[in-house]
Amino acid sequence: MEYQNPQPVASNRPAARPVPGAGRTVISETAVAKVAGIAARAVPGVYSLGSGPSRALGAIRDAVGSSDHAAGVHAEVGETQVAVDITLVASYGTPLHSLANEVRAAVYRAVEELVGLQVIEVNVEITDVYVPPPVKPTSSAAPEREAVL
Repeated sequence: MEYQNPQPVASNRPAARPVPGAGRTVISETAVAKVAGIAARAVPGVYSLGSGPSRALGAIRDAVGSSDHAAGVHAEVGETQVAVDITLVASYGTPLHSLANEVRAAVYRAVEELVGLQVIEVNVEITDVYVPPPVKPTSSAAPEREAVL
């Protein structure tokens, strides 16, 4: 078996030298999906990740204090390359093509820097647009009623 040195990755840590015969590294699809999901959520204009049912499950997770950073993200990991599919909901007012490009760039950057695999594609599917509910005016002019006992 021939050892292949991966592409150098920008890091603040000193570069580790490969030790021949030391073993192999396996990075799971879940790990890659979490890195990609965190990167995608950080892009302004992304309201949430996932489709309707996965967002509902995410709301339940959030209510109990848990979160799934990989929701709405699917990664296919090979030996040296990865492909990522992201499903998201955009915030209203965000240009959708620009948002998809920004998400794609953020995922490429994060996966290549943090995981060390070459990203061959990032597919972005925008399934919905979140429109916030109208703000209800507060009426401080309305007289408050006193409780009568």
